[in-house]
Formats: sequence, C-alpha cells, structure tokens
Amino acid sequence: MADKENFLFTIDAWLRKAGRSVISSGPAGRVRIAAVAVLLLGVAAGVFVAPSYWNKIAGAVKSAVKVQLPTLKETGFRLGLDLQGGSSLIYQADMGQVAPAEQRDALDGVRDVIERRVNAFGVSEPLIQTAVTGGNYRVIVELAGIKDVKEAIKQIGETPILEFKEQNDEPARQPTKEELKQLGDYNTDALKRANAIQKEVTETVKTDADFTALVKKDTEEPGGQDTGGELGFFARETMVKEFADVVFDKLKVGEMTKEPVLTEFGYHVIRKTGEKQVDQDGKQVTEVSASHILILTKQAKDIIPVEPWKATGLTGKQLKHAAVQFDQQTGEPNVSLQFNDDGAKLFADLTGRSIGKPIAIFLDGSVISAPNVESKILGGEAVITGRFTVQEAKQLSQRLNAGALPVPVTLLSQRTVGATLGEASLEKSLFAGLLGFLAVALFMIAFYRFPGLLATLALVIYTALALAVFKIVGVTMTLAGIAGFILSIGMAVDANVLIFERIKEEIRRGKATGLAVDEGFRRAWNSIRDSNVSSLITCAILYWFGTSIVRGFALTLALGIFVSMFSAISVTRTFMRLTMGAWAEKHLWLFGARRANK
Repeated sequence: MADKENFLFTIDAWLRKAGRSVISSGPAGRVRIAAVAVLLLGVAAGVFVAPSYWNKIAGAVKSAVKVQLPTLKETGFRLGLDLQGGSSLIYQADMGQVAPAEQRDALDGVRDVIERRVNAFGVSEPLIQTAVTGGNYRVIVELAGIKDVKEAIKQIGETPILEFKEQNDEPARQPTKEELKQLGDYNTDALKRANAIQKEVTETVKTDADFTALVKKDTEEPGGQDTGGELGFFARETMVKEFADVVFDKLKVGEMTKEPVLTEFGYHVIRKTGEKQVDQDGKQVTEVSASHILILTKQAKDIIPVEPWKATGLTGKQLKHAAVQFDQQTGEPNVSLQFNDDGAKLFADLTGRSIGKPIAIFLDGSVISAPNVESKILGGEAVITGRFTVQEAKQLSQRLNAGALPVPVTLLSQRTVGATLGEASLEKSLFAGLLGFLAVALFMIAFYRFPGLLATLALVIYTALALAVFKIVGVTMTLAGIAGFILSIGMAVDANVLIFERIKEEIRRGKATGLAVDEGFRRAWNSIRDSNVSSLITCAILYWFGTSIVRGFALTLALGIFVSMFSAISVTRTFMRLTMGAWAEKHLWLFGARRANK
C-alpha cells in the first residue's frame, strides 16, 4: 500500500511541476504546449498501433505498485492475400453477345454479383476488381484466408440467375401422414417436457427469483432467457384467450398454474406477479403482470412453410436491358426495364394480376427490389421508382443487367499463397523497413547533426501516426503497400533536407538561429508543397488506373505523404523552435554551419 501511495504521489508531483513549466504565458509557453501535444499525439498513435505493448506495461505497473491501468483491445492490421495467405482467381468474361456500349456495365454487374457471392463465404476483406486490356474483360478475385477454394470457384463461376416473382396467395397443402406423425410426436414430447417443468416449479419455487432461475434454464421462448420470462403489465385483450383466462380469472398474485396452459404458441407454466387498476378513457381497467416458461409446439404451417413468393416464368432471359433514367418533373433517378416479345407478354399478365401488390426481383435467390405495381403495363417497358440515389439506381441497373445479359465467366488462372509464405514475406518486409528507418536516421544525424536528431524524433512520430492512419482508414496491408510505406519514410525526411539546407544558408548570412529556423521553414515551403503535390498526382494516377498491387502501393504512399507533410512542417518545426536559444548561438557546429566572416 505504501509503494502504491508513493508511486501516485511521485506521479502527481511530477505532473504538477511539468504542468507549471509547460503552461506559461508568451510565445515560449505556446511552443512548449505544442511540443507536449505533439509528443502525446505520437504516444497515443503508438499505443493505438501496438496496444499489446501498452497492455504489458499496464500489467507490469499492476504487479509492481498495485495500480490498475486501463487495457486496450488488441487488434491487428488488415492483411492482404500475399501476407495472410489465400487464393487469387482471374476470370475471363465472354462479351461476344453483348453490344460494345454495354460491355463495361455488364462487366461491372458481374463484379457486383461475384462480390455478393464472395461475401456470403465469410471471407475477410475480399478484393474484387475488373480489368479491360486488349479487348479482354477480366474479373480479379482475391480471397484472403479462405479455406474451401473449390467451393468458392464453383459458386463464383455460376451464371447469375434473375427472376421476377409475385406474392403467393395459395393456401398451404395438407400435410402427409408422415408429416402428421412427426408433428404429433414433437407435440407429445413438448407436453412431457412441460409437465416435468410444471412439477419442478410446484415443488421448488418459493419466490420470484426461484421462478426466474427456472425460466432461464428451461424456457424455449426467443429472448426469454434474457427477460426471465417477464411479460410486464398487460390488458386482457392483448393476450391470447387461453392465457388471459388463466391469469385474469384463475390465479391470484403470487400463485402459479397447477398444469401447463396450451395456446397456439405452446405450453405455458405461469406465475402471476402483479395486478392493478388503470384509467382508460374514464373507465377503470384491470391489468396484470406475469412471468412464464414457454415450451414450443408446432403446427402444420411450421412443417409446411408457405413461400411468400412464387415463380412467374419471367426471368433474366426475357429482359433485354435495364438502365438509369431521370424523372423529367422531379429529376429523381429511376430504373427502366425493357423486355423482349415473350417477356413483354409475361410482364403484362404479371402486372395485370398484381395491381396494388409488389413484384419481387430476385438475383441469385436474394431480393434486390420489390416495387409495387400501380397499373397493368403493356409494351414490355417499365420503370422502377423508389426515391433512389444515383448510385443506388446505377447499382440496381447493374445487378439487373448482370442477371439478364449472357455473360458467362471462365476461370483463367488460380494462384494460392500459403500462410507460412505470407508470414515470411511480412517478416522480411518489416526487417527491410527497420533497416531503411535506421539508415535514414543515421544519415540525418551524421549530416545535419542536431537538426537531424530532431528530424529522427519527428520520423518516429511520423511512423506511429502513419501506421495509425492506415489502421483507422482500414488499409489492407500488402507487400506492395508496405513497400509504399517504406518509401514514404525516405520521403518523410525529404522536406527536412530542404528546410535544414535553408537554415544553414540563413545562418551563414548572419541571422540568429531562431530567425534562421523560421526563415528556413518559410522559404522551403514552396518547394516542399510542389514536390509533394507532384508525388500525390502520381499516386492518384497509379491508384486510378492500376490493379490491386499497384493501388495498394499508391494508397500507402499517398497517405504517408500527407502525414509526412504534417510531420515536417509541424512536428520538426515545433521541436526546433522549442530547443532554440542562447546555447545554439554558441554551438553552431551542431547545425553544420558557421557564419561567414564579415
């Protein structure tokens, strides 16, 4: 206990002293505040990037002085295919029967369908892209961490299925003898379980807590274990008749049923917990509260489910084209449909018998739209309205075309990357990054001396901030992405080189170190801005026109450039202004410069 109190007292005293030193008036005080803020930002970024190290520190502090520091959830970076392992699939789309003007939309539609299919596999961060080169229309699918690649290939390669269905108003068929036997056996077993629970309740329950414990152990009501079977206060008409008759007419508060109560939902073991009078439209109405244990039973509809939609014979084979159009009066985007002759007839019959009802549009067995029919539609043309955004209308159009156009896909190549190979590549990349960081740091310190040392500290903060940005944005780290980040480390000190050379020039001209620092940053800014903008333009071009590997490189490099501009202009400058003083004038050799003789 004494160690803990001494530790807390020491920390408190240090913080008070540091706070008085930092928070002072004038420019110097503002610089100190900025420096502390930058350091705290760097520490926070480092903790966010590598929470496991913070948790180890928290564990050590707890063991040493019995102080519990908060721990953080340990989450890693998103890893791409080449680091996590998985498969890369390249598909060729056959556009032989598609009009040239529609080929790009058809390819985008196929990509959309494949993406939804891949997401159904539970793949973490799948990457699906399209590429058009030399008349070849291809879809590139990267599945990181997937195990059953053969099943993925089978499902991805299927032709998209588009169907138009109407509401099913037909009554359910009668159950067969075998189904009736299964139904009877299930309900007989449910009654046995209910009687056993009723007996246990009768023999053991003395309080509400006892009953709640049995509810959580035995009830089959969805969510009943969380609510403890408690129904709250309710009026008679809100419950089914069998249940209401028991709790309102046969039970007193605190009493329980002597035998299970059968309703359309199943068997109920009930305990009445309260009763009160409430005013309703000037009349006194009785409300009661109760808890129950529910044992579910089944009815014929449970074993003979009625499908809400039924096939109409109208499929993607009859749909010629879907396109985005805009309402001439409201300007809202809609989706137009155009059927062939057979589809026009089927669509007219379908809309004629579905006026005031919805028609569901299924793609690969999932509903993608269910518009209501306002009138019978002739001529084979229709418009789907629904207050879409432009992007939503375009996406729906692409999905419809993907199911309607004959765009078969053929697997061209499959590449599998093992997790072990990915781990080895990651280790080598991180080692290369560490060597690159150390090489840059040594060069800056050796050539620029004290400013180089501050630039190295800023580079450490830059690294933490850049990795934190990657984690927040959700960048999928690949080998190419890591290469872009390592390159950005070198570019991060590029601005410092320009600034330090300007500072040395200003010192040679006879300016004081403080003024030389401010002038150096000011005069170097234009060059820093132009060089980084040029690099960002290159990154944008690479990202826009490149494939997955190039895009990962361009993204991490661009994010690194943005962070490096902040690091050079704000972090390094803050540290330089913080450390400038009379001592610097006496040690100009630490800046690698000396004033020219007058």
